[in-house]
Amino acid sequence: MWAQLIANARTDLVFAGYTNYFLWLEQPAFHATVRSKAEAGCRIRFLLGEPDGDVTQQRERIEDVALTVSTRIRITLENVAKLKGVPGVEARFCSPEDAVNFVSLSVFRFDNDALVTPHLSRGAGHDSPLMHLRRNQAGGLFDRFSTHAEELWESARPIEGD
Repeated sequence: MWAQLIANARTDLVFAGYTNYFLWLEQPAFHATVRSKAEAGCRIRFLLGEPDGDVTQQRERIEDVALTVSTRIRITLENVAKLKGVPGVEARFCSPEDAVNFVSLSVFRFDNDALVTPHLSRGAGHDSPLMHLRRNQAGGLFDRFSTHAEELWESARPIEGD
């Protein structure tokens, strides 16, 4: 499903997941796909948590797993750095004030489709439920979650060197 949604997106790809690391590991040739999408005019955004932030440290204590939250964020940072200079590809860190809300809800948007993950209290993100939403009406669930991601983006800060 992920590959299909990414392939079908023409205007917007928003990856507002606290770590987004799985994209680089599970999507074949993801760098090439992102580059190709951006070159075709698609806006691509990666919103991440701060790897050294207080919320990240707290989440690491809660999850207590070997592949820490900060390591997962750094996997994405390393991969996004390889796309530096590609027009249309942007990356930001969520503001510290919003991080406590961001860590518990991921929103991935593909034009008029979205995958939304409300994180369960003690598990890692990949153990949480995933909902597939489609934009069928103004003001519906799709718009509400998309607005949430946009609000987080607006208050976020660019990643240095981006």
